[in-house]
Formats: sequence, C-alpha cells, structure tokens
Amino acid sequence: MSGLLALLDDVAAIAKVAAASVDDVIGQAAKAGAKAAGAVIDDAAVTPKYVHGFSADRELPIIWRIAKGSFINKLVYLLPAGLALSAFAPWAINPLLMIGGAYLCFEGAEKVAHAVGIGGHGHNDYPLADATVDDPAHLEEEKARGAIKTDFILSAEIMTIALAAIPPSNFWMEAATLATVAIMITVAVYGAVALIVKADDLGLMMAAKGRLSATRATGRGIVQAMPNLLHGLTIVGTAAMLWVGGSIIIHGLEVMGFGWLSHHIHDWAYAIGHMVPAGIAGATEWFAKAAIDGVFGVALGLCLIPLGEKVVTPLWRRVLVR
Repeated sequence: MSGLLALLDDVAAIAKVAAASVDDVIGQAAKAGAKAAGAVIDDAAVTPKYVHGFSADRELPIIWRIAKGSFINKLVYLLPAGLALSAFAPWAINPLLMIGGAYLCFEGAEKVAHAVGIGGHGHNDYPLADATVDDPAHLEEEKARGAIKTDFILSAEIMTIALAAIPPSNFWMEAATLATVAIMITVAVYGAVALIVKADDLGLMMAAKGRLSATRATGRGIVQAMPNLLHGLTIVGTAAMLWVGGSIIIHGLEVMGFGWLSHHIHDWAYAIGHMVPAGIAGATEWFAKAAIDGVFGVALGLCLIPLGEKVVTPLWRRVLVR
C-alpha cells in the first residue's frame, strides 16, 4: 500500500509539473502573440479581399484552403527555421527582427501615403487584384496560391516577433511555445476572416427572411456596417503595424548599442505621463510611448517607400505570380 501511495504521489508531482509547463507555454505564447499584433490585424484585414467576387458557397472553402497553407507556412517551414536560429545563430534574431520591423513600417507608411494621396498602393496591388471570375476554378486556384504566398511573409514576421519575445528556455519549451503561437494566431486570424466574410450573407438572410422587424433591421444594419468595419480594421491594423514596427527598430538599435533614441523616448513618455493625474499616469505614459514609436515608424516607412516600391515589391510580386 505504501508503495502505491508513493507512486500516486510521484504521478501527482509529475502532473503538477506538466500542468505548470502547459501554463507557461500558453502564457508565453499569449505574450509573444500580443507582440505580433500589427501583422495579425493586417493579415485579418487583407485576406477577405482574396475571396471577393466568388460565389458565397466558395468563400469558406477558399478561406479554409488559405488557412491550411498558413498552418504549413508556420509549422512546417518557419517553426524549424526559428528553432534553428535560436539554437545555432541567436545573434541573427535581432537583425532579422529589425528587417521585419522595417517591413511593417514600410507597409504601414505605404497605406498612410495611399490614404492621403501622396503615393503608395496600400494593399490594392496584390496579385490578381483586378482579375475577373471568367474561369472560377482557375482563378480560385491562383488567388489561393497568391494568398498563401503572401501569408508566408506575414507569418515570418509573426514568428520572428514571437521568437524574440520568448524568454530563454530549453528547446522543447521554445518549440511548444512557437507552435502554440502559430496555431492560436492562425485560428484567430482565419476564424475572424470567416466571420467577416460571412457576416454579409448573414445580414442579407436576416433582412430578407427575418420574422420580426427588429431582426430585419438588424440584418440591414450588419450589411451597412461591414464596409465601415473593414475600413476600421484597416486603420487599426495600420496603426498597430507602425507602432510595432517602430518599437522593434528602436529596441533593436538599443540591443546593438545605440540606445540614445530609446532613452529619449522613454524620458518623453515619462514626462507626458506625469502631466496627468496619478491614476492614469501609467496608461498615459504607455500610450505616449506607443504614439512616439508609431510616429517614428511612419517617418522610417516613408523613407523606405522608394526602396520598397522600386526594388522589394516588384521582386516579391514576381515571386507571388509564379
């Protein structure tokens, strides 16, 4: 009996350790995923465009196909690459992260420039953007492939940001955390995309078939609200990209020994935070720092637009349309 009790104690101890490890993985994954907010929101805002023009019964299958491609991008290609970097070339993580941050600044600034009419394409020049549905099967194949390739670069940004945000630990903890980030973000992004895409259909059905006037009015409200929702999502995504991209570059410079800008921004945000009542000083300081990081992201992105549009984007578009 005493041996059985001892065994049960050992099992309970192992279970506690396993539960703590799971909690650590989920907690680290949530924090790392939050760091990638800009790319995540941008991904959710862009993807609905790839199903535009198709019949309603093909929208979800296309989204599911893109989601499966995103899982493969993250788990089959990017996860092993990230773990290899962490194990054999950790020095490369910060430069790669800064490249990703610069790309976020470029994308965000390009959208701002496009919105104010001074250049840039936003995301309106994605492959096959102007294609018509003359051959639905062929066009569906091409758009899905283009979306999966576009997802690769967004997934690379997300996984690199997540890898840099994970505290140093053993190989298996890093692997489990990165895999959790990949699964959580992909489910969240493409689940949200599916809801956004089908919201119009739901609204139309409620407006046409609702038994109550309130139901029909709600349906009409959903249909009318969707363009504003997508526009708002694009604005939030752009702001998040510029904030995250700017903060990545600033932090990367500090890691490389150029911390003067980071220190100045900290001092400015601290001063702004202490201009308001103590109860909201912390939140004000955070928002001030995020705003300054975002302004830096806009400035850097505007400087990168000529390089991006003349060199990087044409090369990437050539890869996407193959």
